[in-house]
Amino acid sequence: MQTIVINKSMVEKHLTMKDAIEAVETAYGEFSAGKTQMPPKKYMYYEKGDLRTMPATFNERGMTGVKVVNVHPENRRIGLPTVMAVIELVDMETGFPIAIIDGTSVTNMRTGAASGVATKWLARKDSETVAFVGAGVQAWLAWLAIKEVMTPKFVHIWSRTLETSERLKKDIIDEGYTGEVHVFTDLQASLYDADIITTTTPSRTPIVKKEWVKKGAHINAIGADAKGKQELETELTASSLVFIDEWEQASHSGEINVPHKAGLIEEMHMTPIGEVINDTAAGRVLDDEITIFDSTGLGLQDIITAWMVYDKVRHMKDVQRIDLLA
Repeated sequence: MQTIVINKSMVEKHLTMKDAIEAVETAYGEFSAGKTQMPPKKYMYYEKGDLRTMPATFNERGMTGVKVVNVHPENRRIGLPTVMAVIELVDMETGFPIAIIDGTSVTNMRTGAASGVATKWLARKDSETVAFVGAGVQAWLAWLAIKEVMTPKFVHIWSRTLETSERLKKDIIDEGYTGEVHVFTDLQASLYDADIITTTTPSRTPIVKKEWVKKGAHINAIGADAKGKQELETELTASSLVFIDEWEQASHSGEINVPHKAGLIEEMHMTPIGEVINDTAAGRVLDDEITIFDSTGLGLQDIITAWMVYDKVRHMKDVQRIDLLA
């Protein structure tokens, strides 16, 4: 048997955002239905970063594998991405590694897709204004996902640097968006009248205040991915309807980790988004409710998304194949 190697350019060529949204939605649904195996994400901490392992299995689909991903914030100083990942897909019958896939591009796409899925299920149907807090790669991918599930009329952008905000604005316009795009230097002003807010910063100090968020807004909280990280004011989180991807990860390293540690929010007050997708729990009920999706990223999302790419390319003649047992 040979192992297929799927690099970044091949993932980007064969994985659309529509594909990624479908994969992520399926992952959430099957996880909540008990059709998967997913041990908790494991961390190893180093002086300059950490390494995370994320195994996952779809029992009925015969899909299994593991992602290994790092987070090293200082890498940009030496010309490396701060986040890099590799995904191994495994044959369930033999344990043979059938594919090694660039996990960085898969991670980016499935993380963006999560905002699309949450927006689809939790945002008001009449939402018009989308605001981005943080304007990097994840904001761009969240934009691609959100516009798959709704048609916004206005886009507001804020980030710590004007250059980053202007670049995101240019990318959105260059891609063909014909609505209004506004860049803000004041965070509070950028959130005025925002129906959907997506936060993608690495902040460890809350930067989005409750009083700045209008009734009926939906928030995709993406940036918090480690202990101590928090983008939303605790008063905002504690007074909103909170939806999570998975409790263990959310309480350990998601947006809720700080208020949960302080005893201000408990598991009983949160709903897994997969239950909303499966129609076993309610999502938004009233138009004036504020909903928050705490996205921590599941290994299941990576494996099903990577498998979607694998299925598309595995019979192509130009795919690289290696003999690991040689």
